[in-house]
Amino acid sequence: MADRGVDLSALPKEVRDQLAELDLELSEGDITQKGYEKKKIKLLAPYFIHTPVEPPRQNDRQPPAPSSSSNHGPPPSSSSRHRERRSRKTHRSGGTRDDRYRSDIHTEAVQAALAKHKEEKMALPMPTKRRSTYVQSPIATRTPPDSSSGSEDETSARRQSSVVPPLPVVNPNLQSPDSWINRTVQGSSTSSSASSTLSHGEAKPQPQSQPKSQPQPQYKPQYQPLYQPHYQPQHQPQHQPHPSAVMDMLALSRIAPSENSGPPPDVTAVAPPYRGPRVDLTSNAAVRGMSRVQSRSSMMETADGVPVNSRVSTKIQQLLNTLKRPKRPPLSEFFTDDAEEIVEVPQPDPNTPKPEGRQIIPVKGEPLGVVSNWPPALQAALARWGATQGKSPALTALDITGKPLYTLTYGKLWSRSVKLAYTLLNKLGTKNEQILKPGDKVALVFPNSDPGMFWVAFYGCLLAEVIPVPIEVPLSRKDAGICQVGFLLGSCGVGLALTSEICLKGLPKTPTGEILQFKGWPRLKWVVTDSKYLTKPSKDWQPHIPTANTDPAYIEYKASKDGTVVGVAVSKVAMLTHCQALTQACNYCEGETLVNVLDFKKDIGLWHGVLTAVMNRIHTISVPYAVMKACPLSWVQRVHILKARIALVKCRDLHWAMMAHREQRDTSLASLRMLIVADGANPWSVSSCDAFLNVFQSHGLKPEVICPCATSPEAMTVAIRRPGVPGTPLPARAILSLGGLSHGVIRVNTEDKNSALTVQDVGHVMPGALMCTVKPDGPPQLCKTDEIGEIIINSRAGGNMYYGLPGVTKNTFEVIPVNANGVPIGEIPFVRSGLLGFVGPGSLIFVVGKIEGLLMVSGRRHNADDLVATALAVEPVKTVYRGRIAVFSVTVFYDERVVIVAEQRPDASEEDSFQWMSRVLQAIDSIHQVGLYCLALVPANTLPKTPLGGIHISDTKQFFLDGNLHPCNILLCPHTCVTNLPKPRQKQPVGVGPASVMVGNLVAGKRIAQATGRDLGMIEDQDLVRKHQYLTEALQWRAQTDADHVLFVLLNAKGVAVSTATCVQLHKRAEKIAAALTEKGSINTGENVVLLYPPGIDLIAAFYGCLYAGCVPVNVRPPHPQNLAATLPTVRMIIDVSKAACILTTQSLMRTLRSKEAAASVNIKTWPTIIDTDDLPRRRPPQIYKPPTAEMIAYLDFSVSTTGMLTGVKISHAAVSALCRSVKLQCELYSSRQIAICLDPYCGLGFVLWCLASVYSGHQSVLIPPFELESCLSLWLSTLSQYRIRDTFCSYSVMELCTKGLGTQTELLKARGVSLSCVRSCVVIAEERPRLALSHSFSKLFKDIGLSFRAVSTAFGSRVNLAICLQGTTGPDPCTVYVDMKSLRHDRVRLVERGAPQSLPLMESGKILPGVRVIIVNPETRGPLGDSHLGEIWINSPHNASGYYTIYGEESLQANHFNTKLSFGDPQTLWARTGYLGFVKRTELLEANGDRHDALFVVGSLDETLELRGLRYHPTDIEISVSRAHRSIAESAVFTWTNLLVVVSELCGLEQDALDLVPLITNVVLEEHHLIVGVVVIVDPGVIPINSRGEKQRMHLRDSFLADQLDPIYVAYNM
Repeated sequence: MADRGVDLSALPKEVRDQLAELDLELSEGDITQKGYEKKKIKLLAPYFIHTPVEPPRQNDRQPPAPSSSSNHGPPPSSSSRHRERRSRKTHRSGGTRDDRYRSDIHTEAVQAALAKHKEEKMALPMPTKRRSTYVQSPIATRTPPDSSSGSEDETSARRQSSVVPPLPVVNPNLQSPDSWINRTVQGSSTSSSASSTLSHGEAKPQPQSQPKSQPQPQYKPQYQPLYQPHYQPQHQPQHQPHPSAVMDMLALSRIAPSENSGPPPDVTAVAPPYRGPRVDLTSNAAVRGMSRVQSRSSMMETADGVPVNSRVSTKIQQLLNTLKRPKRPPLSEFFTDDAEEIVEVPQPDPNTPKPEGRQIIPVKGEPLGVVSNWPPALQAALARWGATQGKSPALTALDITGKPLYTLTYGKLWSRSVKLAYTLLNKLGTKNEQILKPGDKVALVFPNSDPGMFWVAFYGCLLAEVIPVPIEVPLSRKDAGICQVGFLLGSCGVGLALTSEICLKGLPKTPTGEILQFKGWPRLKWVVTDSKYLTKPSKDWQPHIPTANTDPAYIEYKASKDGTVVGVAVSKVAMLTHCQALTQACNYCEGETLVNVLDFKKDIGLWHGVLTAVMNRIHTISVPYAVMKACPLSWVQRVHILKARIALVKCRDLHWAMMAHREQRDTSLASLRMLIVADGANPWSVSSCDAFLNVFQSHGLKPEVICPCATSPEAMTVAIRRPGVPGTPLPARAILSLGGLSHGVIRVNTEDKNSALTVQDVGHVMPGALMCTVKPDGPPQLCKTDEIGEIIINSRAGGNMYYGLPGVTKNTFEVIPVNANGVPIGEIPFVRSGLLGFVGPGSLIFVVGKIEGLLMVSGRRHNADDLVATALAVEPVKTVYRGRIAVFSVTVFYDERVVIVAEQRPDASEEDSFQWMSRVLQAIDSIHQVGLYCLALVPANTLPKTPLGGIHISDTKQFFLDGNLHPCNILLCPHTCVTNLPKPRQKQPVGVGPASVMVGNLVAGKRIAQATGRDLGMIEDQDLVRKHQYLTEALQWRAQTDADHVLFVLLNAKGVAVSTATCVQLHKRAEKIAAALTEKGSINTGENVVLLYPPGIDLIAAFYGCLYAGCVPVNVRPPHPQNLAATLPTVRMIIDVSKAACILTTQSLMRTLRSKEAAASVNIKTWPTIIDTDDLPRRRPPQIYKPPTAEMIAYLDFSVSTTGMLTGVKISHAAVSALCRSVKLQCELYSSRQIAICLDPYCGLGFVLWCLASVYSGHQSVLIPPFELESCLSLWLSTLSQYRIRDTFCSYSVMELCTKGLGTQTELLKARGVSLSCVRSCVVIAEERPRLALSHSFSKLFKDIGLSFRAVSTAFGSRVNLAICLQGTTGPDPCTVYVDMKSLRHDRVRLVERGAPQSLPLMESGKILPGVRVIIVNPETRGPLGDSHLGEIWINSPHNASGYYTIYGEESLQANHFNTKLSFGDPQTLWARTGYLGFVKRTELLEANGDRHDALFVVGSLDETLELRGLRYHPTDIEISVSRAHRSIAESAVFTWTNLLVVVSELCGLEQDALDLVPLITNVVLEEHHLIVGVVVIVDPGVIPINSRGEKQRMHLRDSFLADQLDPIYVAYNM
């Protein structure tokens, strides 16, 4: 400040008093910041101590306050010149801010508010970007050329004095990219991520001395995510550890993995652009059933198993710390909507200000005087001046340099208009047809630079009595809002457009030279109105000039808030009355000169500069927008040269003239008697008017000539300040509290000067008008005197209707205000002006905003312009391009949310932008008490523009909602601004005893949720079953009785059978392998043998070979040769965990296991014995093993769950027989049948169908390895057609491949003769909820080649029982139900109608297999549930697995999952817990035996569910919503970490569009699931790991994300 070198306490008392008085003046807005600075310097000048200015100290990071002399600049006298030069320079470079909104006082208020926040050290995590995402391409390549190259709001640099100086240099140590890590480690407050992870007892920091070869994250943060560099605590320790040391320290404190595991296999190392080979990845060696010590880390608690070194988790911790700050609105009581808590309704705050005044009395304008020589119609005035004052100038147009181009006299204007009128009525068609009749509408398409042609066209239309509809010149197909203009032309019935020859040449054309047909436009006939094309009327032809009546004279277009363009029709009498009222209010006289800088096609530019001007024979000088950009002072020079009396301007023009005024010293504005400020109704215009007066008062400008006015297209001129009498005091300003305004009441701001709004009046009501204010929403109830309302006007001089839209017209043009009791106060209709304001003292009108800029957030009103002003006051110099900022609201989760979009300067750094965004958040929060939902920065010149270069708000909003905004920086703050979420559910302790619950259920008529498959009972080959209790015996029996019956056929990619096996061949191959095992492998009975084979018959032979030899086969998916690093560790882990004594495999796989590449991933020296079974000698084992009891283990089934858990289950011989028998019964399998199998044969039901079922039932299996589909997509479908297969089994991966790859080729398949009409059942084998959308797509797509919709169904199995449901050949079709998602989150099942909001379609998971009993159980209490509850599915069946395969025999886990009893109900039966949630519903369908059918619906895995806000969510549901959010989202996955919801989405579009997805994902999850997304991660396609069954491995993804291995395109941390 100016007092920097002055000791204030040493000043004389009178000087101190004067300073205090100055401060008071400034705080009350009676003096501008600049004036304040000047006076203060003058006062303190004698006491200045001249000391050299020190640079700011490093740890003292207060930004210096705005000062007029920069703290290193020249002395005050020269500083202003220096500043002016600088400002001119910035002006040229397209500098900073929009000065319609400039206010030094407001800037100071914003800075003060930001200073307050400094204490709250707020570390906001900065988003992570991949470099390529934010390399800004040159503006030209990103956007169409900037046609207008400037903007209506585009103003040039604001004077440096009110710009906040750049921040002082921050200590470079703190600026390093990892500085936030230092803080996180040192500050105990933020290091809870480290401590929470370490406190679980598994993470042991390794000793410091370990070598530094620890893997570092591949990807370093590019920028420092500081919320604000100078917010850090003031007292930093003197010696800080060097950042890299801290990184090393963190890198070493990894979690010690459990013994058996290497590092988690990295699936992303070779992430190809397509989703590569699907891999089963175990998560950090989680093995179910291993000893508790080992598997503690496997249970995947939120913070377990996560290396702490990750940058990502530190950022999440930062985010959590930021979110811990209390929200502003207190949590209040909740209400229940539709028996479901949805939205918290804030209770009314008793301290909310309420209006207290009396009801307003309508304000009357002075009577409209009758002047004898006023014309009967506007055309009559033109006729009169054309005849009597022909030489008098009417219009002067300027060229691009600001020099006069031509002058149109009244004589010429008259004669040309008459010629045009004659031509329009008589010369457009052929001789006898008249194209235009009086009353028809024509479009006027003239550029801003050609007012003369427009005047002639407009008056020509009036004389011809056709109705002109002036519109903007369309420049391209992509103009903002161009469709809507087409809607306007269509609704007005326009078929003809008038334009000039030059303009016509410039319109966009098709290659054939015709004018482009614009989107949504009616077909137009274009007519050129240049003089040479007009016909001189015959002597006797005179235009008909009737007295003004109520027919429409012209239609003015208006774009509303939602972007629709409507036409306001103005009648001839209203047009004339309005001119008369303006003449009286502005005291216009004949022959005056008027300078018009506004658009002459509409609004004030048209009313004053074209209509009233002609009525009063005024000479108008029209200054086009293009001139203003080239020479901003041109209008001031015209006023000076022509001694003009009136000027029509906007604040923008005042500001531009101020910026340029030094270039010309001798201009004089003394001739002006009225400077009409068109946007004077914008509350922020006051500072522009003051500043302009400040600069130009010395050039003769009188304070009383500044006349702000308020207008709207519907009500036309609402009020205008009359030119004052010299010397009288200027009207007072209102200094209002923004808080009061947000509640719609007028309160003088007293307490907090930061949140004040200074408003100037817009004068008195127009002559002959009546005005009052009504509540802006609901019925038009009159406001109280201290209440803000919408201004409504009754006057003959206003619009009459929205043309062609009678419904909307009634609500706007025919409003009858009512009093507090709802009784109309009279008969006369008023017109809504769309302006919000109040009547001040002396009946002066004050306007505080517009309806269309109104944002209603949580019941409070905020004005978009006010928010723009605040955003601009936050040092935008480095960040915002030309002050271009758009503010609008979007509706998300039952409330409006504020969105700010700004254009970012091309040279702005990432840090500056992020810093600016975070400061805007704080400023708006402080000053307006409203939270921002989203702040986005887009590249310069990319926002859609209005014709005069302003931002087209409704298009910008549409782009935002459609995901087409393409921001380069984005910050979402849902956590802080969404305050209407329901209270998190508290789980109620069950105080009621189990028995009473059961009785309660029965009394309420609820069934216990259970279901049973049909009885396994007596079947025809009972003897066979008794004789051959074991599969080995069945195979031997078949080899003897039906030796040459083909059991298996294996196909290759060409559909050729490459290998077959008859019963006897299979038996002999099995014998060979058994012999090899006993001889080569010297294997003992009961030892485990790993089978490592590609899908085929070798695998089947090896399986039976093991059984013949008495060993236990363990089937393992072979490693993928192109991806050994990711797949081999899983193979190694299964071999280690199963303690396999030997590996059976093929020659090529044996070479792979011993290769150098394999050695890079695992220790290849410690493999067990490897036997290749390709060329075994023909030997027979001494005897074929027969187990002593059927309870002996037949084989081990290993599988990696979606949570990354490796589980092996033991399947006994009895279970194998029971399972095969059950499947045989359900699918009616016997020797003469043929089935086709296209799925992976490594675990679960897939393995049973591939290897076991045929041997048991004797049917033929056609085997199609799924990997063959990669080279021939149609292999599976053409096989079904060729072999006329009736029953086929596949996986979701296969179905998805066919749907995506063949969906468009059904015609081609049909042409090749492929027909699926033979298929009776196509069953998807899965361990998840049925994927309804995929099944439906598949059925729909292949319906054309004969696939029946009823054929497609699913099966369901789990680890504890490999086959629970399977859609058989008999029984009812699978049914679909719709359940309410809100209830489901509460573990309730409520069926709703299809299409109900928040409904979720679920398909039955197939019919329950014979011999299987299902019951739905509460997983916590273990009691049975009623059928309206969601619970865990428990199974009792002879083919349950015997238990987990464990090394140490973990009995408790065994009992827990395999031999569990209900806590009440039926405490005897032993059940197995599937770990899946589901429910049972009795349907209307009938079983074969006539009973009603009970359907089992699987909802999802219990391990995968997300517990958030006390409710249970299923990841699939959230992922389906996310994938619908934008066309560029290929796949998505969600998981939680420390209670934050993380969404990972694959982007299949351009990297530049990644940031578009962040708000859409956040919106959709909030809308549909009532959850706030904490982190949004955008990655490349193929990054989300998917296992061989086509299931997402979310936990593995989570580990990769936290270990920073994803290489994301963008990570957004939502605030």
